[in-house]
Amino acid sequence: MPQDVVGQYKEKLQQYIDRPNEEALYLGQQFSRRFIEQEISPEEVISIHKIALSEMSPDMPDELVNSFDYLIEMMIHYGLALKEHQSLIRRQEEIQMEINVAVKVQKTLLKTKIPDVKELDIGFITEPAKKMSGDYIYFLHDNKYETSVAVADVIGKGIPAALCMTMIKFGMDGLHNENTSPQNVLDIVNRIVEKSVDDSMFISMFYGKYDARDSSFSYGSAGHEPALLYKASTGIITELDAKGLLLGVQADVTYEEKSVVLEEGDFIAMITDGVTEIRTDTGFIDSEVIKSILVNAKDESAQTIADTIYNKLAGLQDFRLRDDFTIVIFKKGNKMV
Repeated sequence: MPQDVVGQYKEKLQQYIDRPNEEALYLGQQFSRRFIEQEISPEEVISIHKIALSEMSPDMPDELVNSFDYLIEMMIHYGLALKEHQSLIRRQEEIQMEINVAVKVQKTLLKTKIPDVKELDIGFITEPAKKMSGDYIYFLHDNKYETSVAVADVIGKGIPAALCMTMIKFGMDGLHNENTSPQNVLDIVNRIVEKSVDDSMFISMFYGKYDARDSSFSYGSAGHEPALLYKASTGIITELDAKGLLLGVQADVTYEEKSVVLEEGDFIAMITDGVTEIRTDTGFIDSEVIKSILVNAKDESAQTIADTIYNKLAGLQDFRLRDDFTIVIFKKGNKMV
């Protein structure tokens, strides 16, 4: 190590020992910049201090001298651990910046617009459990009478799930001017996913299509949560389920297609498992809780129903979601002149 630095440090140390005041301490602090300029490590600073103190106090007990050797070894390992820790922090910051960019890109790519369809009131809410969502909503507005919606859920989280969502969007974007029946749409999207997505990633999807000309709602499912149909005439909620494998499992799949007719006041709630698998301190909530909330909000607008179900269920776990939460409401309104 540079001898001039040792000599200067000894001088500063002696000044402080002779007169331990703020001025001497300040001069020592200023001198520490020399260590940085000459890239002297913390353990080397301790060694310099040991040398200076030994020259100033030649009769210093061996125990005290040896304690500096112990401290030097401690600082060597501390310095290595500190560098590793700082490296990890920098890496985490870089990853966080990448995630923030990915979140913005995802929000831009997955934007969807609620269609304006005769006699149909539409509302939805989607809340990610973390920054990036594995749930996806996509509206198709075929014409002034027909509109469709896809509610998808990637089995997985984070950036891989978000990338899968963009694949779904790619498939859905290509459906304009195509046959948008549930069976056909699920078949097309399944083939895209099977070819393009990693084997470890699977996607469930519920797809529904409403036709205002006869108030029919046709639907199909790729291993997704059943939708919930509320009938105003009976006040009863039933499940709308259809057979079909998850998207991406195999190329050739036949998806079942079913249909119901909506009457004034009826509504359909399309959901992801983040809604049905709400968990409190006592366990998972019963499905009847969800149905009860929907029935109590039956007279509200579609958006208010969606907001109500979110606020009630998320509130049960203090709004700390364990899974992405998505619900879409299609409600049959009054006939328009």
